[in-house]
Amino acid sequence: MSTPMVVDIWSDVMCPWCLVGWRSFVEGAKLASDHVEVTIRWMPFELNPQMPPEGRSQAEHLASTYNRSAEEVETMRAELSGAAERVGFPIDWRGDGEAPPAMMWNTFDCHKLLRWALASYGPAQQSELKEAMFAAHFQQRRNMADRDVLVDICREVGLEAEGARKALGDEALELAVRADEERGVSGGISAVPTFVVNHKYMLQGAQEPENFARALLQIADMEAAA
Repeated sequence: MSTPMVVDIWSDVMCPWCLVGWRSFVEGAKLASDHVEVTIRWMPFELNPQMPPEGRSQAEHLASTYNRSAEEVETMRAELSGAAERVGFPIDWRGDGEAPPAMMWNTFDCHKLLRWALASYGPAQQSELKEAMFAAHFQQRRNMADRDVLVDICREVGLEAEGARKALGDEALELAVRADEERGVSGGISAVPTFVVNHKYMLQGAQEPENFARALLQIADMEAAA
């Protein structure tokens, strides 16, 4: 008999390790699927809440945030690219023609739409939207602070465009996302990705699938013994 689990993933669309961790976690959940049944929900965490609407060059942002030289930034990028390739979600430019510059964007509207998708369509569709946002940012280099772009992404995964546009202007939804962010911080979320299982077991970082599987099975045993 499978043990049901709810896993809240605290994450930001700008975070490549969140993408890598998500894909690894999915594989880990498959490895443990004979014993656990996982429902995934995405929770909001802004890595750069003060990012202006016009965004910032990724290279400049990484260099200043981590105090790295241009050469060190390229090494970081190569490491991230290799990790993403290994989980089957390359983060290199996938469009036609010359690649536009890689940018960092304000992601608050992304989080609003993810919360709307969860409430309106459910966890599976929310995860589909999250993957589409990862692809739009890393592979297509679209402007993730542009509401028209975000509505288009929703439409592309089968979500109602008009509903998405209304969600972006919904003040109550904005307050709900802020409350979720504060709940995460007060609960000890300080880095992403962080996976919180059944509201009490915390797994952090982009671990290997086998590590995630082992942790899920251990949690299942603890839940059964409780």
